[in-house]
Amino acid sequence: MSRIGKQPVAIPAGVKVQINNGVVFVEGGKNKLEFKPHPLMKVELIDGGKAIQVSRPNDERLSKSLHGLTRTLINNMVIGVTKGYEKRLKIEGIGYQARMEGPSVVMSLGFADPVKLTPPEGVTVAVPEPTTIVVRGSDKQKVGQFAAEIRAAKKPEPYKGKGVRYEGEKVRQKEGKTFAS
Repeated sequence: MSRIGKQPVAIPAGVKVQINNGVVFVEGGKNKLEFKPHPLMKVELIDGGKAIQVSRPNDERLSKSLHGLTRTLINNMVIGVTKGYEKRLKIEGIGYQARMEGPSVVMSLGFADPVKLTPPEGVTVAVPEPTTIVVRGSDKQKVGQFAAEIRAAKKPEPYKGKGVRYEGEKVRQKEGKTFAS
């Protein structure tokens, strides 16, 4: 049995969970999320609605792979509606900066035109400093995807390290060309 899948997902106080027609609805202080698990997975409330248990019908390869995944996705929903998720990005390079324009983030990254990205619904962006971008939301997948789109606008290049990177990300520097004299 899956070590992750067999663990129940604890439901903290202030979070409502409903399971209707195979769809899991999670509602908390931050947002409402819903998830439709694979038809093979059985999701049920246990301990009088204080936890969620995910079970699988058999030990086939597909069932095993979906078991832990389904449990983790439901757990991410519960964490998302209570604490939320956050990704921080740093901009490196002379003249490279970001600013907010309404709900969109506009970045000057050395191109002829600035790069303007609008976050999806449920995701908020803040620019506390011109070189820092903070992406927040309750859906882990949407937060990670939008942060990846911001990073993809100008990935860090390996010679000078200029570009957009996640906070704490190490960019491996390459040595430039040397000339024999």
